[in-house]
Amino acid sequence: MINLELPRKLRASANQAHQVAAQIFRPISRKYDLAEHEYPVELDTMAAMVDGLSDSGTQKISGAAGGRSDEDEGPATMPVNANGGNMSALLNALETSWGDVGLMLSIPYQGLGNAAIAAVATDEQLERFGKVWASMAITEPSFGSDSAAVTTTAVLDGDEWVLNGEKIFVTAGERSTHIVVWASVDRSLGRAAIKSFVVPRDAPGLSVARLEHKLGIKASDTAVLLLQDCRIPKDNILGSPEVNVEKGFAGVMQTFDNTRPMVAAMAIGVTRAALEELRTILTDAGIEISYDTPPNNQHAAAAEFLRMEADYESAYLLALRAAWMADNKQPNSLQASMSKAKAGRTGTDVTLKSVELAGAVGYSQRLLLEKWGRDSKILDIFEGTQQIQQLIVARRVLNLTSAELK
Repeated sequence: MINLELPRKLRASANQAHQVAAQIFRPISRKYDLAEHEYPVELDTMAAMVDGLSDSGTQKISGAAGGRSDEDEGPATMPVNANGGNMSALLNALETSWGDVGLMLSIPYQGLGNAAIAAVATDEQLERFGKVWASMAITEPSFGSDSAAVTTTAVLDGDEWVLNGEKIFVTAGERSTHIVVWASVDRSLGRAAIKSFVVPRDAPGLSVARLEHKLGIKASDTAVLLLQDCRIPKDNILGSPEVNVEKGFAGVMQTFDNTRPMVAAMAIGVTRAALEELRTILTDAGIEISYDTPPNNQHAAAAEFLRMEADYESAYLLALRAAWMADNKQPNSLQASMSKAKAGRTGTDVTLKSVELAGAVGYSQRLLLEKWGRDSKILDIFEGTQQIQQLIVARRVLNLTSAELK
């Protein structure tokens, strides 16, 4: 029998995140949607609160160190049923995204780069970078979803790496204290030579070229970064510096096994917000949603609501499974992509359908529905598009390589 109830310790943490979303994020959501690129100063108070909880031991610590589960010290074969850092981070992301996903992406010390550090850093690196605020820089002007097409280079010069390249669409690229940059140490070796590097904000040669104006998540800054003879210490390369042609770049790709369920959680949070708002609107309009009557015998809007709620539940359970597998050291590449694909598609479907069913009020700025519709689109795109996720799932299910199924 499968128990789908969350452990008590995770329920308490999720409730705290929900209170932050309800009391801090929702009241300022429209403010920062209209004031793009303005830093949400309210988040500083929240960051201080999170650090306080971390120091007191009542909350998972912030930063990358919080992404490692409590059982990491044990052998990989140890039979455990752990709900550690990944599950906690997923639930926190879900609840805060219910409040505002753009603000969630702006929380200090909770960047996507932190998940990359947690995934592949050595113990020594986790000690150094465990509590930094790290964004992640992968995409370049010459490619989008094909992570193997990285052209940014890293050349070892004595005790320093010298990085050159341009990175685009870097979430929190201006505000974070560190950037996890994907670069090739030898382009002649292809994807096997792609490594991830931790670049401090004040590293010589690193600059912000511009901030993007976007459809949604306007509270979050999205930057274009230039690396021009950017120098960082030799030991800032994450994981092993060795190039293993046989293994390829599985090490850096492991990052996505952590971050894709997180992005799925963001989409699930926005989806739940839209469903709750829509239920209120339908109820106020006198439309009853029944779980005892077949959908085809109910109002068309009620039938649509039931369909969307079922998709929401599916996405939620898929994301929980992917996070649980990560905490229990089980390979979860397939499940991570499944959760991201399902949640991303569900988010855009539910939010836009909710705008439609709400009529004029849904399209206006009187409610946050139209904003959630705009915000949800990026959650189906970044960390691997819908099409890329389906391709990965197909490869895993059919047991085909990337060369065999493109």
